[in-house]
Amino acid sequence: MPQLLLELFSEEIPARMQGNAARDLERMARDGLAKAGLISEGLKAFAGPRRLTLVVEGLPVAQPDVSEEVKGPRVGAPDQAMDGFLRKTGLARETLVERDGVYFGHIHKSGRPTAEIIAELVEQIVRGFAWPKSMTWGTGKLRWVRPLQRILCVFNREIVPLEIDGIVAGDLSEGHRFMTETRVFRARDFDEYHEALAGHYVVLDVEERKQRILEGARTLCFARGLELVEDDGLLEEVAGLAEWPTPILGDMDPAFLDLPPEVIRTSMRTHQKYFAVRRPGEAGLAPNFLVVANIEAADGGREIALGNAKVLSSRLSDARFFWSEDVKAGFEPWLKKLNGVTFHAKLGTMAERVERIVALAREIAPLVGADPDKAAEAARLAKADLASEMVGEFPELQGVMGGYYAREFGLDPEIADAIRDHYRPQGPGDAVPTAPLSVAVALADKLDTLVGFFAIDEKPTGSKDPYALRRAALGVIRIILENDARIGLGSLASSDLLAFFADRLKVALKDQGKRGDLVDAVFAPIDGKADDDLVRIVARVEALTGFLATEDGTNLLQGYKRAANILKAEEKKGPLPTGAPTRAAAPAEEGALFDALTAAGPKLDAALTAEDFTGAMTALAALRGPVDAFFDKVLVNSDVAAERDNRLRLLTLVQTAMGRVADFSLVTG
Repeated sequence: MPQLLLELFSEEIPARMQGNAARDLERMARDGLAKAGLISEGLKAFAGPRRLTLVVEGLPVAQPDVSEEVKGPRVGAPDQAMDGFLRKTGLARETLVERDGVYFGHIHKSGRPTAEIIAELVEQIVRGFAWPKSMTWGTGKLRWVRPLQRILCVFNREIVPLEIDGIVAGDLSEGHRFMTETRVFRARDFDEYHEALAGHYVVLDVEERKQRILEGARTLCFARGLELVEDDGLLEEVAGLAEWPTPILGDMDPAFLDLPPEVIRTSMRTHQKYFAVRRPGEAGLAPNFLVVANIEAADGGREIALGNAKVLSSRLSDARFFWSEDVKAGFEPWLKKLNGVTFHAKLGTMAERVERIVALAREIAPLVGADPDKAAEAARLAKADLASEMVGEFPELQGVMGGYYAREFGLDPEIADAIRDHYRPQGPGDAVPTAPLSVAVALADKLDTLVGFFAIDEKPTGSKDPYALRRAALGVIRIILENDARIGLGSLASSDLLAFFADRLKVALKDQGKRGDLVDAVFAPIDGKADDDLVRIVARVEALTGFLATEDGTNLLQGYKRAANILKAEEKKGPLPTGAPTRAAAPAEEGALFDALTAAGPKLDAALTAEDFTGAMTALAALRGPVDAFFDKVLVNSDVAAERDNRLRLLTLVQTAMGRVADFSLVTG
């Protein structure tokens, strides 16, 4: 079936925008075609440094014809109603049929040619494309990420007639800017297009560009007895910078290796887009770098490598200067500078924030097995490197440089590690600190951020989270859970912040396959008090998950809901009976439930005291049979008031016993 090929060719598209642009093009095309009733066999978009490309397979040559019945006025309706209906539908009165006192007509619409629809759709896509940043150029009003230069649009091997702001669509595209004498080529379908691009030194698919970079880089490194320090983020970026990516291995001055490796890597990555290189099995870096060029040089890249080495040496010379100036200064002058740095207008200076973190770290330290005095000292110094020259140049090295400087100044290695790690984890792929001192300072840092911004009502809303509070909360959760830290957050956080932690915990557990409603059930207050120990909460969620996966758990949940519904209905009639139930001699099922609840009570007490939540669920499981039998054989709403009251007290006791483990009313399954 016919194929659509669309290419929007422009000046350089920023690498960071390419992935979303391909997804947006794919989505807009799919939605637009579906709205027009055109269903394809397959659709794929590509993005590169200078082009967005879309290929749609298996489109029909025209829309399907549409025939529909329309309902008109009733027989005997005023002439105005009939005239209006005929004008609206374009039907003639004699074509209408009468059925059940109402006029009906049939409208037949012939499908439009697909090429016409494509022309309209492409213009809608181009004019409505949501680039994060866009521009106009020349005298035109069209907005695009960079000046749009060509539109290739062919359907069924024919050019689709369309023009947008003076750009007339055709069947021409361009290859690599430098690698071929004749850049322009013609293509009437995707196979021709893909083959011509390859022949003109352009790799269309970003995944193919990434693989080309990795394979070439690994080969070059292997030949020199080295290995690439892989960096997925950098790989994604450089794959969006080069149409014909060509890795080149260069040499750097080995004298720079006395700088911290993070400084070298950051300078390479941030300023030059170079990959770092190391020797297999060694922790440090090798005196080499890998740059991705956009051409195949006649000399194998020798001159490119030399030129880039000079630039890198200049960058690293700057870094060495920053290092030497910093080690002359030391922590105390930096700490004084923090008095003049505003953290937030409503939360004071960075120095005031440090004081809060120090107090929190001292409070948290005993809870995680750390020395309070060391925790306070590490917290006092943790933000000092923000005033250093190196962090001023490379903000992403905050904390890391503080750790290096602490060692350089002869501080306790534990304190140095805590300074280095206190920002961690900075994302889902980052490891959490595990040393007790590092845990204390990292928790204090994140909790101060959360408590402070919640106190001034700067909470995340919708997709907006300018202060990265969701990330901070997930960081606290990960640190606590992965270190099995028994910390009651209630003493450190307000009720709304606790609710925020509950929401973030649900997100974290959902990623592990856990149910959000079970987190709600466990987080709900028991005896008026919400559990604020995340380790205990997760243990309860896991035990509840396992319990509800059993037949006993499923049936007891239904029994709980039935009891809750009865109690709710009776409460509407008047106050429920209070006090403890008594053991009824008959019917036997009522007495059996009383006995089961009496036996379960001490077992629940012991299990909950020992935080044996699986044991607590086992104690509840013993209620399943008696509860089922009670509902099967006993009439709760007895005509005898004393019997009714006792049975309602029994159901209240069932609800109370189960509520000691979780609020089962919040379980939706």
